Amino acid sequence: MEVPVSEAKGLLTDLVKRAESGEEIVLTRHGRPVVRLVPLPARPTEAERRDLLRAVRTAGRMQGSPGPGAARSQDFLYDIDGLPQ
Repeated sequence: MEVPVSEAKGLLTDLVKRAESGEEIVLTRHGRPVVRLVPLPARPTEAERRDLLRAVRTAGRMQGSPGPGAARSQDFLYDIDGLPQ
C-alpha cells in the first residue's frame, strides 16, 4: 500500500497498526517511495534470554577439552639443570 506523506499524517495510527499486522506500507513524496513502515522484530523475554545463555554455556562446556596443566607450562625454556636454553 502506498500513501502520500501528506495523507499519512492523519492516518499514522492506522498505518502503524496495518504495518504491525504484516502489511507493507510505503510512504511517498511526489509519487516517489521514500519510507517503508515495517514492524520491529520481537524482543526475547527475560526467560528466553536466560534459557539461551544457559544453552550456550552448556554447549561450551561440552566442547571444551582439558589441556595440559599450567604448572609446568614453561619447562621447555629450561634444560635439565634448570638453566635457560
